[in-house]
Amino acid sequence: MSMAAVGIASYLLGSVPFSIILGRLWKGIDVREHGSRNAGVTNVYRVAGILPATAVLILDAAKGAAAVLLVTRISLDPVPISPIDLRLLAGILVIAGHVFPIFANFRGGKGIATGLGALVCIIPLEVALALILFVLIVATTRYVSLGSLSATTLVLVALMLEKCYLGRDVPTTLLIAVFFLTAFIFFNHRSNIKRLLQGSENKFGRRKVKPDTKDARQPEVRS
Repeated sequence: MSMAAVGIASYLLGSVPFSIILGRLWKGIDVREHGSRNAGVTNVYRVAGILPATAVLILDAAKGAAAVLLVTRISLDPVPISPIDLRLLAGILVIAGHVFPIFANFRGGKGIATGLGALVCIIPLEVALALILFVLIVATTRYVSLGSLSATTLVLVALMLEKCYLGRDVPTTLLIAVFFLTAFIFFNHRSNIKRLLQGSENKFGRRKVKPDTKDARQPEVRS
């Protein structure tokens, strides 16, 4: 398998829209037409409940991990980049597939769960610290978006501190990739950031939205 094949396989794996599939199987709906209209774990929880949301979380994280652990390991041809860079390539493209899935009209989620699965296979300690921060913030504020943004920022800051102040061998390509991934996730959460600043962001644990409510017929706002 060539480097191009690794990239294509990673993107296609990321494009499998588990939230949409389970939304249709569980409730007979397209989750992108209800709640926040985002094909992500939090919206699946709002419109379908905890069980399908948990399944989506596991499956989305698993496809991120699979791209890094499996796709890169079955490469049969020599590639002109290092193993860490090949894993980063797979991770970036599996996230891109999740956010812009070819199998779902390029309307996917925000990449948090898939990014988690990919990065935990590359930088497990930093991701573990980020998960702790995520849980603490969500537990205290009930804002999933704030927890996601804070956890993503922590990964970047931790890598920068390790490289610049602790003298650890953090590949520059890894630092650059995480920087752009962080910027990409912030961009994808721009509507959430706006609502957080306005004090109107939805809190986790809110009663799930019924698919047949008026909310489901409002103009689409991807968030």
